[in-house]
Amino acid sequence: MPDTHPPATPGPEEDVVDLLLAQHAQVEHLFLLVIGSTGDTRRDAFDDLVKLLAAHETAEEEVIHPLSRSLPGGGGDAMVDDRLEEERQAKETLQTLIAGGVDADGFDTGIILLRDAVLTHARYEERYEFTQLRQHVPADRLRSLAATVRAAEKTAPTRPHPSTQSAKGNLAAGPALAVIDRVRDAVRKPSAS
Repeated sequence: MPDTHPPATPGPEEDVVDLLLAQHAQVEHLFLLVIGSTGDTRRDAFDDLVKLLAAHETAEEEVIHPLSRSLPGGGGDAMVDDRLEEERQAKETLQTLIAGGVDADGFDTGIILLRDAVLTHARYEERYEFTQLRQHVPADRLRSLAATVRAAEKTAPTRPHPSTQSAKGNLAAGPALAVIDRVRDAVRKPSAS
């Protein structure tokens, strides 16, 4: 499949906020592809969306949210708890859509509801969490965290797992779930062709 989304790297000096903002734009683009296409194009775009969302949220749960909890001024715990609840709900919806497949009755409605929830979640992160990170975390640390997030994404599951939503849970279960997901992806790939 040709590259159907914008690059996720704004440049060599990217920091973790730049990286996550680029991924939010990539997620939005993939939602448009899924909603606006049919057949194999829709299926491929949905698979790309699922993998990106799983990796993105895992990295945020392992790297970004724990850092946000530690920021000065208080309020970090409540802000992160709200984002985690949004992520859990989105993962559950995504699991339902995956189980039914792109041709299932209700997929069109479900994907639009998921898009609205995910994009609202992303805007909250951008407005509140990312603003706090830029305000309180030194620029060189934000740049080094981009590499940390990329590393976390490489070992992340490729499917949503609502029960593993903390840094500890992801670090403990994530690698095993990632292996299971990648085997599942490899087994399903030939049958989708």
